Amino acid sequence: MTNVIEQIKVAKDICHVCDRFIQDELFPISALPESLQSIITRNAATTKASEVCGRCIELFNRAQHQIESHSLVFEQNDFVLPTPLRMDADERFTGRGVTVAFLDSGFYAHPDLTMPTNRILTYHSIFAEEGDQTSLESNDVASWHGMMTSVVAAGNGGLADGFYRGIASEANLALVKIGRTGRITEDQIHRGLEWVLAHHKEQHIRVVNISAGGDFEQSYLTNSLLQTVERCVREGLTVVCAVGNAGHIPGHPVLPPASAPSCIAVGGLDDQNSTDRARRGMYRSSYGPTIDGLQKPEVIAPGIWVAAPILPRTPTAEEAELYSKLDAASDSELRPMIEQNSDVDRDLYEARSLRISLLRQLITIKLREGNVINQHYKYVDGTSFAAPIVSSIIACMLEANPRLSPQQIKRILIETAERVPGIDVDRQGWGVVSARRAVELAALQNRER
Repeated sequence: MTNVIEQIKVAKDICHVCDRFIQDELFPISALPESLQSIITRNAATTKASEVCGRCIELFNRAQHQIESHSLVFEQNDFVLPTPLRMDADERFTGRGVTVAFLDSGFYAHPDLTMPTNRILTYHSIFAEEGDQTSLESNDVASWHGMMTSVVAAGNGGLADGFYRGIASEANLALVKIGRTGRITEDQIHRGLEWVLAHHKEQHIRVVNISAGGDFEQSYLTNSLLQTVERCVREGLTVVCAVGNAGHIPGHPVLPPASAPSCIAVGGLDDQNSTDRARRGMYRSSYGPTIDGLQKPEVIAPGIWVAAPILPRTPTAEEAELYSKLDAASDSELRPMIEQNSDVDRDLYEARSLRISLLRQLITIKLREGNVINQHYKYVDGTSFAAPIVSSIIACMLEANPRLSPQQIKRILIETAERVPGIDVDRQGWGVVSARRAVELAALQNRER
């Protein structure tokens, strides 16, 4: 876009779109790409607009990008659909009495997990012996990922009147911190899993969610982390692993622990934020066969457009709160509100003199660029969030039938999964998990005993 601007500089002083005096150059709208011309002329201050300022070009270039990337997603709804609705979950089952362990970089005691009842039964940091001072009240960068994965699975959606709850909204949690800032290593995953293996009976853990990947491809015959996963399954733990997001690179490797034979490796579905099965496609998940020739992933679940919490008391939370309030504010309230929050978003503050319609456009862009749903939630992507969706379904299966073994759980998920037409088996495994059918079959097997 910079090259286009350089080629079409014209000396003018009033922008025909935002109607502001411009000290720098104006540019003829007719010289811009046709798609950009269309959105600019629709928002111009006059129907005879012919020149536009650089700031407006940048604004509408960003708007065009958001329209192109989000049009399919938001054409049916103005909001992100909650996970239970997208997965057609049976609301009678919410993971009651089942404890799920999460291994992740760090965690936060989010209200969706602690109010009105604190369902976090235990918290352990593998760095505790090294003097790690972080806690469930720490809102540092390491807290983000684990907070989101745990709430995606088991949050009750309390900050959204229950709308953005997880499928296992009444499950209990054991949180195991295995990372700090930067990448989580395979050794750290292994240390966290060893802790779970040593304490799962006293903590009543039935499911282990691991949304992290190891260092490199290796056979389960020689890799100690993969062998520990196998030990966990033999001990009655169902281990759910994110398969990774490397489906777009050569080799699309599946790394430990997702390459363990007995774990349930989860890939990503892109359902376009819709319940319409015809719109289903694939997220850029890693996929096998593994170095041992195993099919991975076994199943897939939504890996994009997943509602997740925003970490409280962070700049991101302040921005989301401001954007949400501005979006709901009246025209007369916009400029005063922006001026009162000049330190939250400098871009908005400097644009406060724009016409109200253009301010509204910029606010919408800010919401979309920040993936903001409202002041408490945003939408995220990655197989890191597909895995906890499967873990939450398993918690409901165990509520329906506590006698299920890890092998039975895996078999039921595979038997009830739905294949996505036109997608290679290598990429999707046995298909999209079916929350309702999996729980129904689990309950049926319990009744038949």
